[in-house]
Amino acid sequence: MFDKNAIHLGIAPIGWTNDDMPELGGDIPFEQCISEMALAGFTGTEIGNKYPKEVDKLKKALQLRGLSIASAWFSAYLTTNPYEETQEAFIQHRDFLHAMGSKVIVVSEQGKSIQGEMDTPLFENKPKFSDQEWHVLADGLNRLGELANEKGMKLVFHHHMGTGVQTTEEIDRLMDMTEEYLVYLLFDTGHLYFSGDDPLYILNKYLSRIKHVHLKDVRDDVAELVKREKLSFLQAVKEGVFTVPGDGSYNFQPVFEILSQSTYKGWLLVEAEQNPEKANPLEHALIARRYLREEAGI
Repeated sequence: MFDKNAIHLGIAPIGWTNDDMPELGGDIPFEQCISEMALAGFTGTEIGNKYPKEVDKLKKALQLRGLSIASAWFSAYLTTNPYEETQEAFIQHRDFLHAMGSKVIVVSEQGKSIQGEMDTPLFENKPKFSDQEWHVLADGLNRLGELANEKGMKLVFHHHMGTGVQTTEEIDRLMDMTEEYLVYLLFDTGHLYFSGDDPLYILNKYLSRIKHVHLKDVRDDVAELVKREKLSFLQAVKEGVFTVPGDGSYNFQPVFEILSQSTYKGWLLVEAEQNPEKANPLEHALIARRYLREEAGI
């Protein structure tokens, strides 16, 4: 059983409004999004593009609904741009999250990424880093991790489809090349399962370094369509490859068992980018919340 004092349940706004494809949910107001999160029974959220940029304004809107900020996505370009550019943006991002009370900073390396390219086949054109790029990435992440530590925060790296750190081999390499007290891991069930990797291998191997969890389900039939038709990541999202836990093909029970028996403390955050016209956000938030209650006891 999970220690309910150690675990917080959140949900990402990407099921309401997609930051990469504003046409998905672009008409849904910020206030509706966070109100429905609270109505579904969640206590936290990550930050989306529609969220207020002013700390006081955002805090008030969230506090009225009993919500807090778990984290927010940060795009690093360590492999393609000068380190100083990423550092400057990271410090601004860190300071905003710190002011909002977040303990972790979600970082994804977007150098050479194809996740935002509408017509680039996801599996056929997956980027790969050279040995030099791996060293630049690891060094840059260590330095960003030090900046996170300055504020008592943790950098959690987000392995992601369509990037240079997607597969088990790539996650292993990154974890091996970075300092364990500077660079931690975000564990995302959906991205590992969709990639064809074993989420439980990563969970067991890096349990002590996992400081943030995204619970994302996958529809197997859509995943097969993506591979067969050579679709892009964004096309896969539009087709509905992702959904909330309990509505797809992945069995979360072993994940819940491992996490509940560990010393993990932090957020379990439901994340499922979908087209809100096809998958009603409130309905799917309720599906996820009920599933967590029934299957994880939280």
